[in-house]
Amino acid sequence: MEIKRSGSQLSGKGPLDYFTGAVRIDPLFNAPAPARVLGVSVTFEPGARTAWHTHPLGQTLFVTAGCGRAQRLGGPMEEIRTGDVIWFSPGEKHWHGAGPTTGMTHISIVEQLDGKSADWMEKVSDEQYQGA
Repeated sequence: MEIKRSGSQLSGKGPLDYFTGAVRIDPLFNAPAPARVLGVSVTFEPGARTAWHTHPLGQTLFVTAGCGRAQRLGGPMEEIRTGDVIWFSPGEKHWHGAGPTTGMTHISIVEQLDGKSADWMEKVSDEQYQGA
């Protein structure tokens, strides 16, 4: 058994290559091999969001605070709220983040395939974010 005590892991800023706006990433767990699962809590300030990306084995998001947005390529932008659970299929190109006037926090759970949990792509434009 391993216990990760609250506050024992360092928070980090969302890398500028993968995020727009102010984003904080708090590690939760990264299971040792042969397990592949890892989890982080991500807090987005208003207007902040991920770049377009995919996950080789999919992604589950649990919205824990606030109100945000999520979209898969070719689909409508969806509002996501506290208590919502979102599943992105393996290889599904998507983005997610805060609303324009409200912050949003979610827990992200992904599995790593050959040590990789995401493939990052281009940033979401302001027009895409606004739903234009």
